[in-house]
Amino acid sequence: MKRWMKYFIVGVTVLLIFSMTGCGGVSHKSPEKVTEELINAYANGKEKKVKDCYNEKKDTEDSLQSEITATIKYFQVHNTKKVNIQECDIISENDKYTYVYITYNMVLEDDQEYPCIGTYMIGKKDKSYYILPPSQITDDMRTQAATDYANFMTKDVYKDYAKAYEKFIKKNPGYEDKISGKVS
Repeated sequence: MKRWMKYFIVGVTVLLIFSMTGCGGVSHKSPEKVTEELINAYANGKEKKVKDCYNEKKDTEDSLQSEITATIKYFQVHNTKKVNIQECDIISENDKYTYVYITYNMVLEDDQEYPCIGTYMIGKKDKSYYILPPSQITDDMRTQAATDYANFMTKDVYKDYAKAYEKFIKKNPGYEDKISGKVS
């Protein structure tokens, strides 16, 4: 399996594990909007807004806090100036959650754009949407998400992301190693 695919699978798994609650000071109007708000908050290093997206304003569970800290650091080691959201839409939905994907580019300090993709489980409470935290994601939800994601990987949006990622890596050999060394 290609190295980037391993990183991608690990990244998606981590993102799935750490998804869902509400966003104060952030738009909770739709699953897509709260997902976009989350990515922008991560890119801007706004931990409080990230926690709002998870509806974790006071006592943040340890596993979620670890994910928040690691993801903010991930954006920082890329020297992300901003993000350009490409697309955000629903993969699947049911009574318990909505499964959303987002594709975006991190605009790096040299103005290159690093293609990214993420998935999140979104919950709804009192007409507000929020990213589900890890403690609210069951094994059944993870299993269904894996099935839904496998189907999503056959769609053009995923194929376009994969092509853009491959193109970036070919243009920037060694980029993954450089970043992984900084994340550790």
